[in-house]
Amino acid sequence: MPEGWDLDMDDTRALSENPLAEHLNASGAASVGNPDVPALMAALGRNARQAARRVALASDEQKNAALRAMAASIRAKASTILAANDEDLAEARAKGQSSAFIDRLVLNPERLEAIAAAVESVAALPDPVGRVLAQFERPNGLKIERVATPLGVIGVIFESRPNVTADAGALCLKAGNAAILRTGSDSFRTSSVIADAMGEGLEKAGLPADAIRLVPTRDRAAVGAMLSGLDGNIDVIVPRGGKSLVARVQDEARVPVFAHLEGLNHVFVHEKANLEMARKIVLNAKMRRTGVCGSAETLLVDRGCAATHLTPLVSMLLDSGCAVRGDVATQGADARVTAATEEDWRTEYLDAIIAVRVVDGLDDAIAHIETYGSHHTDSIVTGDAAAAERFLAEVDSAIVLHNASTQFADGGEFGFGAEIGIATGRMHARGPVGVEQLTSFKYRIRGSGQTRP
Repeated sequence: MPEGWDLDMDDTRALSENPLAEHLNASGAASVGNPDVPALMAALGRNARQAARRVALASDEQKNAALRAMAASIRAKASTILAANDEDLAEARAKGQSSAFIDRLVLNPERLEAIAAAVESVAALPDPVGRVLAQFERPNGLKIERVATPLGVIGVIFESRPNVTADAGALCLKAGNAAILRTGSDSFRTSSVIADAMGEGLEKAGLPADAIRLVPTRDRAAVGAMLSGLDGNIDVIVPRGGKSLVARVQDEARVPVFAHLEGLNHVFVHEKANLEMARKIVLNAKMRRTGVCGSAETLLVDRGCAATHLTPLVSMLLDSGCAVRGDVATQGADARVTAATEEDWRTEYLDAIIAVRVVDGLDDAIAHIETYGSHHTDSIVTGDAAAAERFLAEVDSAIVLHNASTQFADGGEFGFGAEIGIATGRMHARGPVGVEQLTSFKYRIRGSGQTRP
């Protein structure tokens, strides 16, 4: 099981406080101690569909008022959120979770303020709903517009990052959608309080709290219910987590999926790379935050500069506390390097570990990335403009960079305010999924009495 899928039975406190639970208990369909998960999820879907209709018609001013109220509510509940996070952290540590996992889960006042600020920043974005994407007139006088519309109800299944609760809810609302959020058990308490704060913000702005709901149970049957589409009430699923989670969602979902696949990201140091620039980029790409999906997992060094660049780069990583697993050439650069296996080239460590290989130029680097990469984020460091353009054109990843860290794989860094995830598929959305990617479109046609011959 990947992180977040080791799901316990329901948290009775969160379930009893949720309005859905009250509805189900009143009808006799469930009790707090033994919830009827299918009935609970069906009610969640119906309520979200009703909320989505209202949110789709809400003005930009009303949505922005709700977003600002959400941010204020998150700040007001800071002590409660941090206390819940302390409980989640204690449980995670008791389970022996890794330091990288703990880093993804932990909140502190600074991180919590960043979450609130991100919600506020979404309010500052242009309204994506109603944008005229194209307009043209036919010879018969029909005037046709393609206009952005909400997707409807978006189900988001994620693992241990409590900030996703706020980011996903805020982005879905701005794009005129309702959101059903399913967090992993590790961040259940923290995410529950954040979701409650967002519901309060919605209601203060006159919008239904059902527009953003966290699934109020840890029971794994809730995931299967979401993947089934909740009787047609979920329009798209966004999985954000490990490879096993995404694979299960893609395999079982009966609704469209925006796949956020693992971040098996590469930095390629080309033979024309400036060494000091390469040092800064490689260190940031790997060690700024090792547990994020934009972290570099493999370093490729061009044989053309290996004599001057390989040892300084490898020693820098080792001295910073990063374990290095390398090929024969890399092992020769520093005695602290351990031998890499074939599996290392395919591993998303999300930890202070990196695989390093010497490659025979640009073609070999691109071939390695195509063979082992996840089409997420890859970077080239070079002063050769022609080599950079080839890399940007030929590497088939959602995000491709020249002379920049892979850690820029983030919707906030793209100016999107936040993101639901980095979509690595090729349909509809690719790269950071922000408000524009959470819309569809329809055609509006204006005539003057035309009939078709």
